[in-house]
Amino acid sequence: MIQLPNAITLLRIAGSLGLLFCDVSGVVNWIIYVLCGISDIADGWLARKLKCVTKKGALLDSLADICFVACCAWKLLPILELPQWLWLWGGVIAAIKIVNQISALVMYRCFQFPHTTANKATGFLLFIAVPMTVWSIIPISIAATVATFAAIQEGYYIRTFHAIRH
Repeated sequence: MIQLPNAITLLRIAGSLGLLFCDVSGVVNWIIYVLCGISDIADGWLARKLKCVTKKGALLDSLADICFVACCAWKLLPILELPQWLWLWGGVIAAIKIVNQISALVMYRCFQFPHTTANKATGFLLFIAVPMTVWSIIPISIAATVATFAAIQEGYYIRTFHAIRH
């Protein structure tokens, strides 16, 4: 049986995919965007409140986050005019996260997505910074700074066996 927090997470995946069919400047797009952001907070909070936190639920949450970021990137990156150095920075962060997952596969034979405070802060900052990037690159630069730290910390957690304990 699907637990309520996991059902909310699955709805975030559906909402994320729904963003692909919306006009990025339309009201429906931003309603779905906000609901996906709220659901990201609600599913974890509810899982802790109902005492039904599971490794599968945490993995599903991480996959929903990846889906949300990928769908938003697919829609927004083509219309944002970002400087080359910011693209490169994003590539470095992605490379660190890929190395982290390769390390996890080698060490544990499975992916590891530690839900660290820095990763949660990155998610929150990206959620509020991405729409603001239309006006300024400062918010996304701040989010990229936190994301860099979070990616490095995530690698540390994976390589020092912290990830498998949580």
